[in-house]
Amino acid sequence: MKKISVQDRILLLFTGLMAAYQISFGLNGLNPLSTWSYTVGFGVLLVAGLLLIILGFEGLESQVVVIVSTLIPLSISLGLVAEHLPQYTFPYLVFAVLGFAAIAITRYAAESKTATIVLAVTHGIAGSLITFLPMILSIQGKVPAGYSLVGVAGALIGIGGLLLAFLKAGKPILSQKMILTVLPLLLLLMTTAFVFGFSFN
Repeated sequence: MKKISVQDRILLLFTGLMAAYQISFGLNGLNPLSTWSYTVGFGVLLVAGLLLIILGFEGLESQVVVIVSTLIPLSISLGLVAEHLPQYTFPYLVFAVLGFAAIAITRYAAESKTATIVLAVTHGIAGSLITFLPMILSIQGKVPAGYSLVGVAGALIGIGGLLLAFLKAGKPILSQKMILTVLPLLLLLMTTAFVFGFSFN
C-alpha cells in the first residue's frame, strides 16, 4: 500500500474544506430532501477526507469505508432527482436505499466478484445521473451553463468509484500506486467542480 504523502494530505485537506463550505453556504433555497441529501453526501466526503488524512490510504482497506463512501454518489444523485425531477423522487429513493443495502450486504456476505458487480452497477447508475442530468438541463436552458460543472464532478466521482471498486476486487484498471497517486487530486477536482457547479443553481 502506497504511503500517504504530505502533498496528498494537503489536497485532502482542501477537499474537506471545500465540502465543508458547500454544506455551510452552498445549500440555500432548496427543498428539504435535496438539502438533506446534499448535506449527507458532502458530509461523508468531508469525513472520508479527514479519515484518509489521519489513517492514510490504509483506511481504504476497511469495508466500512467502502460501504459508507457509496453514500456520496447516492445522496448527491438523490438530491438532484428531488430538486429537478420531483416526480421520480420516491422510486429513486427506493433504488438508493436498496442499492446501499445491497452493497452493505454483499461486502460481507458474498464473494468479491458479486460485491464488485453490485458496487459497480450502483455507482454507475448514481454517477451517470450526476453526470448527465445537469448537462442535459444546461443544454435545455433550464439551468445556467455553469451548472454543467456538476456533471463534470459526476464523471470524476464515477471514475474514482470504479477505480477503487476494481482495485478492491483485486482487478485494478490501473496499478494500485497510480490510483492512489491520483486519488487525492481527483477528489479535490471533483469537490471543486461540485461547489462551483452548484453555485450556478
